Amino acid sequence: VQLQASGGGLVQAGGSLRLSCAASGHTFSSYAMGWFRQAPGKEREFVTAIRWSGGGTYYTDSVKGRFTISRDNAKNTVYLQMNSLKPEDTAVYYCAAGLRLIASMIRFPTSYDYWGQGTQVTVSS
Repeated sequence: VQLQASGGGLVQAGGSLRLSCAASGHTFSSYAMGWFRQAPGKEREFVTAIRWSGGGTYYTDSVKGRFTISRDNAKNTVYLQMNSLKPEDTAVYYCAAGLRLIASMIRFPTSYDYWGQGTQVTVSS
């Protein structure tokens, strides 16, 4: 199973980016997909996730109303649309896949089985 994240970059505050995470080697539709981020000197934190059936999405409070997660099971890809970016969103963003995660597990990094390599997002003020 491999996850390939892309789409990061440098953007000014208030701008937008769309991250993509392409999966290969497994039945993508059976996996919950999550995005986590890690800033320098900080622990990896949950950003958002989408259930394996696509029926539920979850967001950390700081990104609600600004970020949107979606998935295209036909393309084995999950997307993270990030709008109204803030300097505090600066981090390395990781996508992750977890098999049939239930809601109570979905915010914890240890619940996920596979991780992408990360993509840097830098928001300048």
